[in-house]
Amino acid sequence: MRALTRHPIALVLAAAVLASAWWSVPPLVDAVTGAAPGGDVELVRPLWYVILAPLSDTLDALTFLSLDRAKALVTGWMIALALAGAVRAGSWRRRLLRGLTWPLAVVALAAAAVLLPRPVPKLVTRDPSMAILDYHVHSVASHDGRPGWTTDRIARWHARQGFTASYLTDHNRVFAGTNDTEIPLLPGVEWSLHQLHLVAIGPVRVIDREPYSRDLHGLLGVFEALHQQGAMSIASIPEYWRYHRENLERFAIAGVDGFEIVNCAPKAIGFAAAARVDVVRLARQYDRLLVGASDSHGWGMVTCVWNLTSPGEHGVQANRVLARSTALAQGELQSWHAAVSQPWEMWRALSWPERISWLSWITLVSLYRAPVRRRGQRGGLGILARSVGRTRTPPP
Repeated sequence: MRALTRHPIALVLAAAVLASAWWSVPPLVDAVTGAAPGGDVELVRPLWYVILAPLSDTLDALTFLSLDRAKALVTGWMIALALAGAVRAGSWRRRLLRGLTWPLAVVALAAAAVLLPRPVPKLVTRDPSMAILDYHVHSVASHDGRPGWTTDRIARWHARQGFTASYLTDHNRVFAGTNDTEIPLLPGVEWSLHQLHLVAIGPVRVIDREPYSRDLHGLLGVFEALHQQGAMSIASIPEYWRYHRENLERFAIAGVDGFEIVNCAPKAIGFAAAARVDVVRLARQYDRLLVGASDSHGWGMVTCVWNLTSPGEHGVQANRVLARSTALAQGELQSWHAAVSQPWEMWRALSWPERISWLSWITLVSLYRAPVRRRGQRGGLGILARSVGRTRTPPP
């Protein structure tokens, strides 16, 4: 009981980390089947990722938030920290200062998730014939690309996470491809058309977008135009589902080559499982490609999805989409409880080395803060501060 009153946060965290193991989910799942991918691939976590698991996992979980859930989580935790700081014992000035400054920890973590270089998981396959691809990524050449997000940085970002190549698809700017980077960056573009963002990959050339930006009838002609170039077209989410869900069969008949079913961008990561099932059914009926996309613009250090592409295959059999389970959960969870459900989903997907790291850090911090402050001793952050305080306490 004494430990409960002195270290309630530590005990709640430790209980959550352990309890979530009972309801654990695979950290990586096949986006089509929902099952773990099997023994031919492995999500490898670097040593420092595991050692710093509480920080690594938290920053990843903040990255894998839909836009609405991100707003709810940040708001919820800022309010909770402000209240915690305000009600803690102390003078009214100290309470006010804590109530104003503690919420900034949430802002700092969010900024770190977007900007801080850190160890990241890497997908490894035991089949050397498989290519690990990203079908949709942006550079500084896009209007919303991160400043300094060059082709060299994009290639390194992908290589660290196990990709063997990536298509570079800036907004309405054709990229010709290059092999002068750590991994090949393949030719592509993302065309903004009538209520649709369309990724075009392969030997793409500039097109006049105006005929395909008027209405649905005009839009349907773009697929054949891209085929005449020798390029492939992939409809991007959320636009194709938001504006054209009733017309997707017309897309398939007109010649679209594929559909994204996972996209890591905050506006698209919440694509619902039911919608994904409908698109998968259509793709199987018309033998269309299914892909995942990081849709990285340079903001964020980790991807939520990889594509295992089989050489010589085409259509729905050509690609396996493997996604982080925390990312796929975004489409099934309500926004209002994001401050609680996002940490829970993060803990459910932990490996046992990560759980041990969490428990170790919880124990270390609790031990550091364990010594009881004596009468007249100044407050401090833990055993070191209180040891210093004791040396300054005058003898009786």
